Amino acid sequence: MEQLLVDAMRAYLAAGVAMDLDRLGACYDDEFQNLRVDQAGQVVTITKAQFMQRFADMKAQGKALEPADDATFPAATTFGDYGIVVMRRVKEGGPVMYAFVWRLRDGQPTTILRELSFEDDLTYLIKIMQAAQLQSV
Repeated sequence: MEQLLVDAMRAYLAAGVAMDLDRLGACYDDEFQNLRVDQAGQVVTITKAQFMQRFADMKAQGKALEPADDATFPAATTFGDYGIVVMRRVKEGGPVMYAFVWRLRDGQPTTILRELSFEDDLTYLIKIMQAAQLQSV
């Protein structure tokens, strides 16, 4: 079962690098939320719609996500109809940890319900999101 979760993660990451919006959209559950927490305890929540808009904007600008060749998956487990995968990457010379909660159906990972990201400082992202909210008003 754990290998199925790791394989699903690799497929998800490949879709991101390819900027395949259809595959990315299929990976995210309609209830998806990315919860980002920093060292100071600041929290940012990003929805599926916000993620997909960001990816569409990046693709329109000819940008792509960086390859995730450095990603490792030190832990994966399942409970009931859910699975969790811990992913470790190196960014700016330091380790970054993520946890992904997958919905399972008949033992197969289907969609990502939650992504938990642990970061040094979210101040920049909070300012960007506040500015975007002001523009949409």
